[in-house]
Amino acid sequence: MVFVEVVHDGKTIRLQRNQNKDNKISSFYLKTTRGKIQPMHPFAPYAVETIGELTMISYVKQKSAGDDTILIIDTRTPNWPTITGVIPTAINIPYTCFKNKEKALEIMEGLLGVQIDELPDFSYTKALVMYCNSVWYGQTPTAVTALLKYGTPAAKIKYFRGGMQNWKALGLTTVNL
Repeated sequence: MVFVEVVHDGKTIRLQRNQNKDNKISSFYLKTTRGKIQPMHPFAPYAVETIGELTMISYVKQKSAGDDTILIIDTRTPNWPTITGVIPTAINIPYTCFKNKEKALEIMEGLLGVQIDELPDFSYTKALVMYCNSVWYGQTPTAVTALLKYGTPAAKIKYFRGGMQNWKALGLTTVNL
């Protein structure tokens, strides 16, 4: 695959690797002294799927093609996307929003397709493909753990563990929100 054309905010962009031999990873990601390395499957006993870059690209293509059953969520706080951009088709919902149950239920009903009456109904819940900065950040694990606590089925959640650091390290296209 040389490139994939995807639609982000109504504009067609090329999702591809930067092939310039002088291209370097963003200086933001050069430090190795950040946080704790997250486990590959940090949500046991829940079977949340951990995905890699090629699977992430597949979800971006599906979302771009109009698949409304998928939501790609950048869980970083709002300042991060302005520093590093986001993966095309992603929206930013900070992990802190999921820590407050009332706010989380509001988001779940409004964006995620959960029907909340007396008990949440997850029948029409979108597939949530979630990421943050990297394997050393706990933002996505915090958001996922909260969603699981509120009853979201693990099968509806995908964890892109490598996050923006892996995406950038591979020279893949990012966009600004």
